[in-house]
Amino acid sequence: MTNPNGIHHLALSTGDMKGQIEFFTDVLGMRLLALYWMHGAEGAWHAFLELNDSSTLAFVFIPGNEKIEPVLGQTHAGNSGGPSSPGTMQHVAFNVDSKQELLDLRDRIRAKGVTVIGPIPHGLCYSIYFAGPENLTLEIATSGGAPAPLDHEATWVDPEVQKLAGISDEELDRYINPEPFEGQGGAVDQPAFDATRPHPTMPPGVWEMVLATPEAVIVDRVGDETPPARD
Repeated sequence: MTNPNGIHHLALSTGDMKGQIEFFTDVLGMRLLALYWMHGAEGAWHAFLELNDSSTLAFVFIPGNEKIEPVLGQTHAGNSGGPSSPGTMQHVAFNVDSKQELLDLRDRIRAKGVTVIGPIPHGLCYSIYFAGPENLTLEIATSGGAPAPLDHEATWVDPEVQKLAGISDEELDRYINPEPFEGQGGAVDQPAFDATRPHPTMPPGVWEMVLATPEAVIVDRVGDETPPARD
């Protein structure tokens, strides 16, 4: 397979790690899986909370995070219909498998003193909406029993929205049916640096220096396979 098949982890910045862990373990019942130093990022540490066997929600604390003020409409949307700067998280929706589970989780959220609205039908899913610490915009959704759930034989494409996005019919067909790719077991060489293509934002010249360093050296410097020790 040469396409992603789920979310391994969604990483969110935080200035209050304990507060986030408290909320997501108490209000939503997620289990803390890990809390340790972030390899390769000096002074940074992160936590992982379990969603399922292959997906987690991660929070990252980097010194200085706690000094950055959220600005609604820029750093945070504030609600699921609000604007935020391109590249920021507008909202995150967690999954449950049925409408009954959605109602049960709504009960849990309300029992913890947190306001929540829904379920609201969206055709392909039902959703409930609420907020988390540090102005997080949160949703729980299910396609179980939805009026018109997505499947592999159909897509939800509104011609008016397609036109607004500037997508031609030919492009749409390509997007719906991506060109297959045969992996080569990792044998494809790193492309030359191209400033017009997406790349991590670093001080001038740093990413180019990283690319010029053998990957084995980078892995040796920042990788770590040893779990944190506890007495």
